[in-house]
Amino acid sequence: MSSALDLVFILVVVIDLFLLASSRLGAAIRTVAIHGALLATLPLLLHEAGQSLGHAFVLAGGALAIKGLLIPWLMFRAIREASIRREVEPIVGFVPSMVLGGVGVALAFAFASRLPLPGGEAHPFLVPTALSTVWSGLLLIVSRKKAVNQVLGFLVLENGVFVFGLLLSDFMPIMVEAGVLLDLFAAVFVMGIVMFHINREFSSLDTEKLSALKD
Repeated sequence: MSSALDLVFILVVVIDLFLLASSRLGAAIRTVAIHGALLATLPLLLHEAGQSLGHAFVLAGGALAIKGLLIPWLMFRAIREASIRREVEPIVGFVPSMVLGGVGVALAFAFASRLPLPGGEAHPFLVPTALSTVWSGLLLIVSRKKAVNQVLGFLVLENGVFVFGLLLSDFMPIMVEAGVLLDLFAAVFVMGIVMFHINREFSSLDTEKLSALKD
C-alpha cells in the first residue's frame, strides 16, 4: 500500500510539471482528467483501520465523477465550440514555467516537514504534493493567455487544496466535503459561460483581448 501511495504522489507531481510544459489544450485536459482520477484514489489509499470506509468511498467517488469525468467533458466542449487547439504565446514560456514549477516542487519538499499538521503524522509526500500542485495551478493561471488554460490552472490549484484537505478528512463531515466539490463544479460552470462570451465577442479565448473593453 505504501509503494502505491508513493507512486500516486510522484505521478501527481510529474503531471503538474507536464501541464506547465504542454501547449496542446486537448492533451492538457486529458492530463487534468488523469490528475483528478489519481487524486480520487488517495482517500482509499490513505484509509486506516478505525476510519469510516464509507466516508472514503463517497469522497473518492465524488472526486472521480467531478474531477476525472464531468469537468474534463465540459472543457472539451468548450474548446470544440471555440475551435482552439493550443496555447501559442504564453506570458511565461513553457520551459521557464517548467523550471519555476521544479523550483516550487523542491521548496515544497524542503519546507513541508516544518509545517505543524493536525491529527499527528501524515504521509511524508502528502503535504509537499499538495503545495507543489497549488503552486503549479497558480503558475498556469498567471502565465497563460488562453482562458481554457487559466481554468485548467484553477482546477489544478483546487486539486492541491483537495490533497491538503485529506489531512482533515476525519474531522470534516461529508456534507462539507461535498460542498467543496459542488463549489468547484459551479465555479467551472461559471467560467465556461465566461469563456463562451469571450469567444463570441472577440472570436478568441485570449484573455488579452479583454483590454479592448477599455476602448
